[in-house]
Formats: sequence, structure tokens, C-alpha cells
Amino acid sequence: MSGRKQVKFVHEGRYAAEVEVELIEEDSGWSPYLSREDALKLDDVRDALRRGDLKAAEALARVFELRPVAAR
Repeated sequence: MSGRKQVKFVHEGRYAAEVEVELIEEDSGWSPYLSREDALKLDDVRDALRRGDLKAAEALARVFELRPVAAR
């Protein structure tokens, strides 16, 4: 069993977050997969963004505010 770091993106409303997780690789049909802790971390970040609790989201991820770009 080995793992490799990867960034997953979570998008909720006008916010997006960059969450670092570890993908676990094995010689099984379910590989690669997230640990339970990393899956819960993604859920926690998504929930915090939904609530608008940026402080909680920033404790677990890098948070961005999305703004529309006017086409010219």
C-alpha cells in the first residue's frame, strides 16, 4: 500500500477550496481511494463553505472567492 498527495477542489456557491488529500494505492479494484479522514475533511470543507464559515474552511484548505468575468 502506498499513498500520494493530490489536491482536490471543492466548489460551493461563490467559493472554491483547494484541499490536499492523500490517495491510497493498492493492488485492489478500488484503488486509488481516499482515507476516511480525508473524505471527511472534504465534507467538512464543503459544509463550511455552504455555511459561509470561511474561517473553518481556511483551517483545512486554501479558500478562493469566485467572481464572474465580463466578456469584452
